[in-house]
Amino acid sequence: MAPTPRPINGHPTHPVGLGCMSLSWAYGPRSSDADAIRLLHRAIDLGYNHFDTARIYGQGHNETVVGEALKDRRGKVFLASKMGIFVSGERRGVDCRPETIREQLEVSLRLLQTDCIDLYYMHRRDFTVPIEDSVGALADLIREGKIGAIGLSEMSADTLRRAAAVHPIAAMQTEYSPWTRQAEIAVLDACRELGTTFVAFSPVARGALANGVRDPAALDASDIRPAMPRFQGANWAHNQRLIAQFNALAAEAGVTPAQLSLGWVLARGDHIVAIPGTAQIAHLDENIARADWTPSPALIARVDALINHQTVAGHRYSAAMQATIDTEDFAHTFDLAG
Repeated sequence: MAPTPRPINGHPTHPVGLGCMSLSWAYGPRSSDADAIRLLHRAIDLGYNHFDTARIYGQGHNETVVGEALKDRRGKVFLASKMGIFVSGERRGVDCRPETIREQLEVSLRLLQTDCIDLYYMHRRDFTVPIEDSVGALADLIREGKIGAIGLSEMSADTLRRAAAVHPIAAMQTEYSPWTRQAEIAVLDACRELGTTFVAFSPVARGALANGVRDPAALDASDIRPAMPRFQGANWAHNQRLIAQFNALAAEAGVTPAQLSLGWVLARGDHIVAIPGTAQIAHLDENIARADWTPSPALIARVDALINHQTVAGHRYSAAMQATIDTEDFAHTFDLAG
C-alpha cells in the first residue's frame, strides 16, 4: 500500500524523497553521469517524486545530471535546489545577498534545464545579511515565476519566524535522525506552528544507521565522514555498540536498519518528509520499499532510549563547521575522542 503523500507548498510528495548530493560529492568517488542518470530514472519509476539538489554539490555537477535526467520527465518530480554556500580555492563561505540569490538562481535554472524550481532554499544563514532582505529577494523570484516556494536550511526557529514574517516559508531542511536530535529543541515545533514542512536530511545518520559504515578510516579519501567527530576513534567505537543494538531492533521488527531509521523519522510528525541519499540502486529500492510501515510506539520508545543526543558520542560537526550553523544546539556533547 502506498503511503499517504505529505505536502510541500501544497504539492503532494512521497514521504521519502531523494537527496541527490551523494551522486556528486561527499560520500566517496563521484558517480559517472550515466550511472547517476540511471539511478534518477529508477527513482522516478519507484515512486520518488521529490528530488533535492544544490548549487554547491559537485560545483554544478549535481544540478547538471539532475537536469539531464529530468529534461523529459520534469512534470513527475517536485524539484528543490539551494544556493548560498560558495567555495573559492581554499575559501568556503556563505553569500545570500539579494543580487547573489538572483545570480545563482539563473545558473541553477540553466543547469537544471527548467524555467522554474519548485522549492528554492537558502542553504545556510548569511549572518552579514538580514534574513528579511534575503527572503524578500526570494519572494520577488516567486512573483516572477522563477521559483515556486522558499526554503531555509540549517536555521533556527527564531530565524524561521523572522523569515516567515516576510513571506511564508514552505520548508525547513535540517539533519534529523535518531542520533541527531537538534531539531527537537525548537525547529520541529516552529515548523508545525507555521505550516512549514520539515525536510529531514541524513535521516539514516550519514549511513551509520543503514549498515553503511564499517570502518571510517577505510573510507575513500574524498569522503567527508572521517572528519566528523562521531566517526572518529573512541567516539566511533562507542557508537558502533549503539549501532549493533539498533540493528538488532530492526531485525526484530522485520525491517532493515535504514527502514527503521526512516520509519522513526517519519513517525515524529505528519509535517515531516525525509530525503535519504544514495548512489546505489539497491539502497534506493530499500529506502522506499517500506515507506508505508510505521514503527509501533513501543519500538519508537526503545529506539529513543537507545540512541539520542545523550548516548551518541561526538558532535555531528567539527567546531569550525558548527560555527557556521544557525540551528539550536544542546548545551553539552558526550565526546570520548575530544
